[in-house]
Amino acid sequence: MSLADDITRLPIPLDPQRGQIALDTLGLAPGAAADLIRGTAGCSPYLAGLIEREAEWLAATLMRSDLFPAAIVGDETADFADLSPDALSPALRRAKGRVALITALADLGGVWTLEQVTGALTDLADRATDLALRAHIGTEIARGKLPPTQADAGGIIALAMGKMGAAELNYSSDIDLIILCDDSAYDPADQHEARAALIRAVRKAVGTLSDNTAQGYVFRTDLRLRPDASVTPVCISASAALGYYEAEGRTRERSAYIKARPCAGDLAAGQRFLDELRPFVWRRHLDFATIEDAHDMRRRIREHKGLQGRLTVPGHNMKLGPGGIREIEFFTQTRQLIAGRRDPDLRVRGTVEGLARLAEKGWIPPEVATELTQHYRLHREVEHRVQMVNDAQTHSIPANPEGIDTIARLMGAADTAAWQGDLQARLERVETLTSDFFAPSERQQRPDLPPEAEAIAARWPDYPALRSQRAQQIFGRIGSDLLTRMTRAADPLNALSHFDAFLAGLPAGVQLFSLFEANPQLVDLIVDICGTAPGLASYSSRHPEVLDAVLGGSFFAEWPGPNGLRQMLQHQLDTVMAAADGGYERALDTARRWAHEWQFRTGVHHLRALIGADEAGQQYADIADAVLGALFPLVAGEFARRHGAAPGRGAVLIGMGSLGARLLNAGSDLDLIVIYDSAGQESSDGQKPLAARPYYARLTQAMITAVSAPTAAGRLFEVDMRLRPSGRQGPVATSVQSFRDYQMTEAWTREHLALTRARIVASCGDGGADLARDVEALRIKVLGARGQDERVLPDLAEMRARIFAAKGSDGKWDAGTGRGRLQDIELFAQSLALRAASPVRGAAAQLRAGQRAGLISAEDARNLASAHRLLWNIHGTGRLLGEKRVDFDDLGQAGRDFLLRESGADSVSDLAKAFDDTVEKSAAIIEKALGQVAEPAGQP
Repeated sequence: MSLADDITRLPIPLDPQRGQIALDTLGLAPGAAADLIRGTAGCSPYLAGLIEREAEWLAATLMRSDLFPAAIVGDETADFADLSPDALSPALRRAKGRVALITALADLGGVWTLEQVTGALTDLADRATDLALRAHIGTEIARGKLPPTQADAGGIIALAMGKMGAAELNYSSDIDLIILCDDSAYDPADQHEARAALIRAVRKAVGTLSDNTAQGYVFRTDLRLRPDASVTPVCISASAALGYYEAEGRTRERSAYIKARPCAGDLAAGQRFLDELRPFVWRRHLDFATIEDAHDMRRRIREHKGLQGRLTVPGHNMKLGPGGIREIEFFTQTRQLIAGRRDPDLRVRGTVEGLARLAEKGWIPPEVATELTQHYRLHREVEHRVQMVNDAQTHSIPANPEGIDTIARLMGAADTAAWQGDLQARLERVETLTSDFFAPSERQQRPDLPPEAEAIAARWPDYPALRSQRAQQIFGRIGSDLLTRMTRAADPLNALSHFDAFLAGLPAGVQLFSLFEANPQLVDLIVDICGTAPGLASYSSRHPEVLDAVLGGSFFAEWPGPNGLRQMLQHQLDTVMAAADGGYERALDTARRWAHEWQFRTGVHHLRALIGADEAGQQYADIADAVLGALFPLVAGEFARRHGAAPGRGAVLIGMGSLGARLLNAGSDLDLIVIYDSAGQESSDGQKPLAARPYYARLTQAMITAVSAPTAAGRLFEVDMRLRPSGRQGPVATSVQSFRDYQMTEAWTREHLALTRARIVASCGDGGADLARDVEALRIKVLGARGQDERVLPDLAEMRARIFAAKGSDGKWDAGTGRGRLQDIELFAQSLALRAASPVRGAAAQLRAGQRAGLISAEDARNLASAHRLLWNIHGTGRLLGEKRVDFDDLGQAGRDFLLRESGADSVSDLAKAFDDTVEKSAAIIEKALGQVAEPAGQP
């Protein structure tokens, strides 16, 4: 099929005589192609001239069956690589005219999509830029001015910026380039000479592209987007550019690099530069401060261009005016900058693709994305036709009626007035859709506060978060609204006090306050947290970036489960390790931030009654499992780089206690032990080999450090290794043979009880998976062999006595420690699992195992399980409410209501009675079981 066969629309000639002259020159028979030529030439003097000048070429091209952008550009620039700079200049200008002509006809005839039109223009710009640079670099090499190098194109890097980078060039666009040289391409002694030669080559290449000769120009070329363009040469080193962006880069430069793309010269070196620049462009947190920066940029552009007036079509700037193309681009790019570091799928160059990705990920409503995409396509078509008339670099609709009529006819409109009204409506709609996003919120009236609240708010200007002028400005706009929402809390003064603590703990405020301003629902959440759960508020203050996760689109989605979590984290770690700016330490910080966000999510879901305390406990354990499962192999791999692969089969990481039972709370530490199997291999074989025992001991210490060491990203978990064989006196890593011997011949009953909850959470080494299966089989074997020991119950009785003597309950509401409370019930449940040789780990499952084995009655098992559930609800909820034990006297009304909801009680007095009755009944059941044996013998 040829272009003539695919025409779907036609321009209406404004000057039929000029159109007929162009058609007669071409010699086409009547038909759609003839109508297209007549209409095009009859509206555009520039295109009419091209049609007449290239008549023979055009007649043949219109009949081609392979008329698509890449083929046209490729054919018209074939063999140009061998041309001298003097011969290249007119050849490129001829190619530009032909590509421009066929692109205009394919566009006006509806044969090519917008992406094909802009893609053809961009392909030509890429090819022309590369040819011009290589031609002049070749001249420098031939003159002996450029030192020898193995780098492609002499190490020159051309980055396409703006519309060229996104393959969105206008019909008469200039091209924005940043030209760099690869520092590593030359020896240090040659770099000065090389830089001088490359600067000369770049200047001449720009002339080849943009000088307006008798044959016209190829592309007007703008190099002013380079760092500090007023004082830097046209070509600077990549390292200098990186240093500039790291120290002085601004939001507009970050925004520009969304679309940046290596387009000419050494493409691999260009991609390496962009990879290194990634942290500058894509910030770690959700960067809502970008919104205000973008708003200020829009305002300055409008003031500079005089575009603040009433929106009318005559003379309207389709690119920079209200409701124009730049509005849609800013709207898209700003949201990409906000969330692009967290979600790499948003890092796309094209505006249309960016809108689609933002809608797909829940950052904008799909209907808004669809509507803005439609407006963007139509705006770009209008812009192209404005430029087609005289090949002018303009974006403004003509101010006179004749000019507007020309543009309407190129758009195929027979009724200019109706077309103008439709364009006016579209511009106004875009302005409506985008302006609310950019405009800063209005300062609201401050509510009246009681003296105690006024005294709290009076301290805020002295806090670190409000030191900068910008932070004060943003907080000034949101502070009144925040205080108003605080006054609606169940206990306003209590909520304000906890918000005060939250604010005092923030190291900085601009990003978070911008987040609140752009997302008022987050203010409601933080008020809810401060009014209900000061412990969660404290956590948010230490890790304010966790609030970003609420806006990620999946914050309230279904729980992904342990496997899903592990896959998500593993993907992030793999991405970081593979990145040019990644590495081991970055990966550890990524794991910390990931865990903090998911822990915060669980806390918020619990607070909002989306899950209960029991489910929250399992989710906290799933998060820990995912972190340990992903980090242990990572730590082992990093350790192996220095000391060689793990000797023998490798090692397993075993979760003990609450982690093993998959029931953690918001403040839980992790009980861990490490078991390894060197399989007879005496040492590792790395650059710094270690004997097997110190190898695994130091690997374990490295893992402990990775999990528990605080960094700028915070801490993952506190780690407790005291449950390993021989406790503090034993090695931090135990061989599987020693573990077997110890458990069978030396371990105390308390250690066998702990073993009932042991669960393998991670492994490393070539045989780690096999070792995990063997260790689990060994655990079950130990339980079967040692659970029949007649000392189990006597030893448990003595353990209870010692625990109660050493540490009593921490207040009336301590659900964890004390007679008949969680620890007491769990130890008794463990004794049942041990005696029944059951592999189950959770307290409820162990109680059922004891019932099935005839060790406890069904009624007692149900009562203890019910007691454990109530006490865990109080305990798990209490750790979310605060970092100390629950005390109803210190809780605000919202906190009390939360605890009553979780416990199913109607009032504090009802809960107190239920608590006391439960503890007493649990203790009686346990003591009845222990009272059936003789007085316990002693045990160290």
